[in-house]
Amino acid sequence: MGQPLSTAVPGRTVVPGNTTVLDRLDAATPDLDPPFAALDLTTLRHNADDLVRRASGTPVRVASKSVRCRAVLEEVLGTGLTAQGGFRGIMAYSLREALWLVERGARDILLGYPTVDRAALAELAANPVALGSVVLMIDAPAQLDLIRNSMGTGAVRPRVCLDVDASLRVGPVHLGVRRSPLRTPDQAAELARIATAGNFDVVGVMFYEAQIAGLPDSSLPVRVVKRMSAKELATRRGAVVEAVRAVSGDLEIVNSGGTGSLEVSSADPVVTEVTAGSGLYVPTLFDTYDAFTPNPSLFFALSAVRKPAPSITTLFGGGYIASGPPGSSRVPRPIRPAGLKLLRNEGAGEVQTPVHGRSASDVPIGGRVWFRHAKAGELCERFAHIQVVEAGVCTTVPTYRGEGRCW
Repeated sequence: MGQPLSTAVPGRTVVPGNTTVLDRLDAATPDLDPPFAALDLTTLRHNADDLVRRASGTPVRVASKSVRCRAVLEEVLGTGLTAQGGFRGIMAYSLREALWLVERGARDILLGYPTVDRAALAELAANPVALGSVVLMIDAPAQLDLIRNSMGTGAVRPRVCLDVDASLRVGPVHLGVRRSPLRTPDQAAELARIATAGNFDVVGVMFYEAQIAGLPDSSLPVRVVKRMSAKELATRRGAVVEAVRAVSGDLEIVNSGGTGSLEVSSADPVVTEVTAGSGLYVPTLFDTYDAFTPNPSLFFALSAVRKPAPSITTLFGGGYIASGPPGSSRVPRPIRPAGLKLLRNEGAGEVQTPVHGRSASDVPIGGRVWFRHAKAGELCERFAHIQVVEAGVCTTVPTYRGEGRCW
């Protein structure tokens, strides 16, 4: 990750490079006491290259929600946090985050979600650089009213993007996430007219097809649904974009996709950019996609603190449960030693996590067990720093949390 990491603490251990990812991470961090998170930079760079390859020339916007570490954003987008090597721009998840990133050089930020943070909107209105760098997300007139009331009625022209529902509907069945109320070309065009009349610049349209991008290829019915959805959206997306352009003129942004759907989204000529972030770290929820082979780059380690039974080892910490519907897919997964599992009745605990299996006896008191998280950037909310390993050298970089930022 090199020189862009101005906040790094360099140099602990040097080890040979011809090893597996966990071999490299383990060998470069012998003096660190878990819990800690560790990132293999070689694998991260491979994953970044693979995202660009899969996008087939369409620029990739980085989803900061799935990264939450400024040093990693700099690695992918360059020290200016704006564009580099097939990546262009950030999709932020908070307006306060976006303003903070602008202060640090970012000049192309699309807010992925609507905001009702009135104080942050007032700050945006008072900052010409931020106004030219940040695009707000909307899907309803009430949001426009709140933005205008917060930013004032003067000459400020906020730049906005319309979030359009990209789910698949089969009769009364809704397949996909519940996001925007906008769905049809007429609905999108009407909101664009209201925005334009209210002194807003409509510069983009976004379609997030969660039922394609965020759904693993776990069965034949899932694959069928994803193909049906891609076919339906390819037609409707073009019609929506044409309707909005008829009102607002040329659009800077037609955003679509996610790590799991880069090929599908980038194949549509109307799409100007795709979004990805999880594909840099590759958490467990991305292990069963047909489109790519998972190469995890981010892990965390826990220490063994007791042995309640020969086949059980108890670890300190570990209750890093991912968001989404409760279930086994959202819990962290022990990776090394191989063969370890969480106890059904305890799972991953806030203070202690028991694991069982034949290899549990191989973990001594004070030994470590490596895990993977279920979702990408959420792990960074649990750690103030990431240990970045490159060519055997371990470097410490802060996460958003480590920089005192919690949005």
